[in-house]
Amino acid sequence: MNRRKFLALTGGGVIVAAGAGVAGFILTRTPHKALIPWSQAGSLYSEPRKRALSYAILAPNPHNRQPWQIDLSTENKIILHVDTDRLLPHTDPFNRQITIGLGCFLEILRMAAAEDGYRVTMETFPEGSGEHLDKRPVAILSFDADETVKKDPLFANVLERRSLKVPYDMKREIPNTDLTKLIALTNDNVQIMGTNDTSKVADLRHLTNEASTTELHTHRMNKESIDLMRVGKSEIEANPDGIDLGGPFLEALSIFGLFTREGALDPASSVFKQGQEILLSESGSAMGHVWLVTKGNSRLDQLNAGRDWVRVNLTTTSLGLGLHPHSQALQEWPEMKEHYDKCHALLAPNGGTVQMLGRLGYGEKIGPSPRWPLDTRIIDA
Repeated sequence: MNRRKFLALTGGGVIVAAGAGVAGFILTRTPHKALIPWSQAGSLYSEPRKRALSYAILAPNPHNRQPWQIDLSTENKIILHVDTDRLLPHTDPFNRQITIGLGCFLEILRMAAAEDGYRVTMETFPEGSGEHLDKRPVAILSFDADETVKKDPLFANVLERRSLKVPYDMKREIPNTDLTKLIALTNDNVQIMGTNDTSKVADLRHLTNEASTTELHTHRMNKESIDLMRVGKSEIEANPDGIDLGGPFLEALSIFGLFTREGALDPASSVFKQGQEILLSESGSAMGHVWLVTKGNSRLDQLNAGRDWVRVNLTTTSLGLGLHPHSQALQEWPEMKEHYDKCHALLAPNGGTVQMLGRLGYGEKIGPSPRWPLDTRIIDA
């Protein structure tokens, strides 16, 4: 951003001197339409499958691609597919991250169904899977009324859950008791580990910053993210997915040509440099880290990692703790290999696959990410 140009614009009356018009502009910048799925979850449908799905679509997922497609044509069943047009071929070449996002979706769906007294039985990848996700089903889910099904206390945090992508308060330490609660979520398939040790946190800050820098300076990777940016209310509401960049300040910059996608892709531009500075300041503010490791790296391992990741996220929400995923050092493309290997040597020295890594800390809560309505993701009813 050219700060002098922006100050000249505001000083010249283009933005600031608009007076009441500025207030009106600010008040109208919230993408209310794109946030409706959050307020309507559980209230729009009486049919139990759709009620559960209305919560599941709020699950965290990579780049907010919301890759789920739903087939409701069979009574009391949901057939889950992946929308192959919503994959991330560059940053997620083997669809591992997308599969983890589908695991998050499945876990919230299970919780929501249990709230209504339904037990969900899952048959995952019933027709098999390959190196890449395709049109074959991800899961077949059977709904059965069951008075004995236990409600999950973590479900109370679904509507408050966020991936908190803000700088954290570096004066507030992560309590050991909170880390213990996260690690206790470990199950037989996924090992959950964490640290607030200052030395290890410093090592992970450095690693995640290096990996983020590599992704930013690898054009095809950065472009994949830039292409999925939704800048301002109009873009967010037209496509309520991807990386939402909302708010009156950023939208004003875009309107006056001070923020462009071309600039965000040019390492020599001020937009690129300031974007990198913001990104690194966020990851550099970590006060702790949590990571998930599986023994193998099968599709089922990835789904299980997603189910546990969202449980970690719901638990941090209940603790008033921020969680932000760091995906870069775990990505499987050639230029990232050095960081990938370092990450695994540090976090999985005894072998296995690090499926998720996130930073922990305290930060100001942000609003929910935009979502496509459920009905747009149903492919057959």
